[in-house]
Order: sequence, then C-alpha cells, then structure tokens
Amino acid sequence: MKTKKQTKKTEKGKVNKKMTFAELIQNDRGAAMKLSERGMMCCGCPMAMQETIEQGALAHGVNPDELVKELNKKGKK
Repeated sequence: MKTKKQTKKTEKGKVNKKMTFAELIQNDRGAAMKLSERGMMCCGCPMAMQETIEQGALAHGVNPDELVKELNKKGKK
C-alpha cells in the first residue's frame, strides 16, 4: 500500500532521484532493464526497498541526474 508521500512522488509517471528503487520498479517494470544495462542489479537487491535512486546511483558510480533523465525518456523515441 502506498503512502501519500509515495503517491505524490510517482504521480504522472515521472521518475525522480528521491524515489526508492522499489517504487520505480513497481511503477515501471521496464526500468529494471535500463538499470541492469548500467550494472545496477536493483531488482534482486534487498536495499532496493529503502535506497533512493540517487543513493544507489552514487554507490555504483552513476550520475543520478543522468540516470533519472534516461529513465524518464521511456517510450519517447
């Protein structure tokens, strides 16, 4: 069940770096493939429930702003 805070973050399908990986993957199953292409195997990671996209990206040496931009491009070709 989503909290008001989580719902606010994910409304309009917009990804932001303060979302957790769990929120991201729950709302966009295709995001898991984009993450794995960058060496981020977040789907199976126990930290995904609490770690934000920003925290995970920094831990993997990925620019969080670039990652969010890429994740928001889904379907826009």
